[in-house]
Amino acid sequence: MNELMPAPRPREFAYIPLDAGWRQWIAENRLRDCTPQSMLATMTNAGLDPRECQSAIALMEDDPTYRAARRMQQLHRKLESVVGNMQRLWESSPRYGTVEKRKTPSRDEFIERYVRGCRPVVFTDIADDWPAKKRWSPADLKTRFGHLDVEIQDGRSNDPKFEENKLEHKRTVRLGDFVDRVVNGGPTNDYYLTANNEVLRRPEFAPLLADIGRMPPACDRAQLSSRSSFWFGPGGTNTPLHHDTIMLFHTQVVGRKRWRFISPLDTPRLYNHNNVFSPLDLDAPDLARYPRFEGVRVLEVVVEPGETVFLPLAWWHQVSSLDVSLSFSFTNLDVPNHFTYVNPEIRDW
Repeated sequence: MNELMPAPRPREFAYIPLDAGWRQWIAENRLRDCTPQSMLATMTNAGLDPRECQSAIALMEDDPTYRAARRMQQLHRKLESVVGNMQRLWESSPRYGTVEKRKTPSRDEFIERYVRGCRPVVFTDIADDWPAKKRWSPADLKTRFGHLDVEIQDGRSNDPKFEENKLEHKRTVRLGDFVDRVVNGGPTNDYYLTANNEVLRRPEFAPLLADIGRMPPACDRAQLSSRSSFWFGPGGTNTPLHHDTIMLFHTQVVGRKRWRFISPLDTPRLYNHNNVFSPLDLDAPDLARYPRFEGVRVLEVVVEPGETVFLPLAWWHQVSSLDVSLSFSFTNLDVPNHFTYVNPEIRDW
């Protein structure tokens, strides 16, 4: 009589299936040059079958789609090496690490040195004749416009991606109440009246535009009302690391702001996976998670009341308010200031 084989012992748990999402993960991480050993360990720890994972990782090397991606990666890395070499050449200048502060230059010098030369600069005298410089204050804002409603961003402190999710933080408030909140609330990043408020497109706020005096070189005064923005908030507000898609001026009327800049040639090292944003926080960069950022040169300057910063094309910047702040930004340059970007839209990487 044949003996019966013992019944198989039940597994303590069922393995997670190795689905299309995990296969994409394998391809992406091999393209990032993660080792098969480290990937196998991650997948096993996530509850996948080690033998199935090892086989899938090995098979990926011969997958025709993956091999095509490797070819495209070579072209991408060549471009990265070109801009990296150009950045090193820029950094070889002994003046590279300083954001220049100076009086306004001629139009020709401004265009050649800062627009086409693509260098940030702070002009110290543009706002000298602005009525805003003498008039603007939180109290003045409340007296003249406190009865009007404005759009602010609110509830930002608990959202690490508050700027990317800015539509979710949109609130309409009475400006007088918001002035009181800013003045009495102390330093915070929780609420801010930013450029998205569009108040300068409203006729009730035309007196703010009347408080703006002479323009920097290469600006078209006729376009000021349609291409300017007003900012108001407490000390402690923070604009996360990002780049704009146009060039602009930003005049600090009340309070100080700290601007930090990173060259557009360093974009490949800033993990720009989503639109114009970088996940890096220059106050506490996570080099374990973002190791390519190590060694990136960050330029820094504090913009004082009455000073105007010029933001050249595509420069990354992170801006922090050091005091209660009223600012005015404008993009009405009379040189070409419309550019096309092919931005990534990878929100789950």
